[in-house]
Amino acid sequence: MNASRTARERARAELTREIKEEARRQLRASGAQGLSLRAVARELGMVSSALYRYFPSRDRLLTELIIDAYNVLGDRVERAGAADGDDFRARWRACCAAVREWAIANPHEYALVYGSPVPGYEAPETTVGPASRTPIALLAVVRDASRAGVLRVPDDGLAPELDAQAARTAGLAELDVPEPAVVRGVIAWTQLFGMIGFELFGHLDGSMDPADAFFAHTVDLMADFIGLPAGPDGR
Repeated sequence: MNASRTARERARAELTREIKEEARRQLRASGAQGLSLRAVARELGMVSSALYRYFPSRDRLLTELIIDAYNVLGDRVERAGAADGDDFRARWRACCAAVREWAIANPHEYALVYGSPVPGYEAPETTVGPASRTPIALLAVVRDASRAGVLRVPDDGLAPELDAQAARTAGLAELDVPEPAVVRGVIAWTQLFGMIGFELFGHLDGSMDPADAFFAHTVDLMADFIGLPAGPDGR
């Protein structure tokens, strides 16, 4: 009985993987708006009713793709941020590079989670945790530099509302850092994703394209803005 159940579970897991892979192929071909359960079933040689036992709606399938994308990116950024120990600037660079490398390799998945909202789709709360992993990994570099006593952030004189938002964000992410450092970290996080979005969607064509040097320079400017110290090489 147990062996039979395990075999069924393996078969279900494999078919679930195949469904997701075909759905990602459709994302590349026609975007999230063009994703169709019937088309996925047809390409896999399944009847629609069989696929509905795995994903009862297009939105459920979209949610799984979104969670997978957030988690894959989160894994990469967390690994990047764990390297280089006390070289906080190197860790920041590595985290930013990990985001960009994943985005360039997976532009349609990047667009799914960081591009325009899919009409008619509302992401459920189950996406919040996976979505938080990357910004928390980025802000963890700020936290660790603060704990080491090397973070240099001026008192920006935050408005009361912004100060309260920063304190709430710090609490949610378990960041024991001053509120101005949280705000500067969030500014850098949003700038990072905005810059990558500009690159992916062609807004730098004819100006800063290819964007390698521009990206590296901007990442270092963001590190200065956050208050991270220079690395052992003085940069």
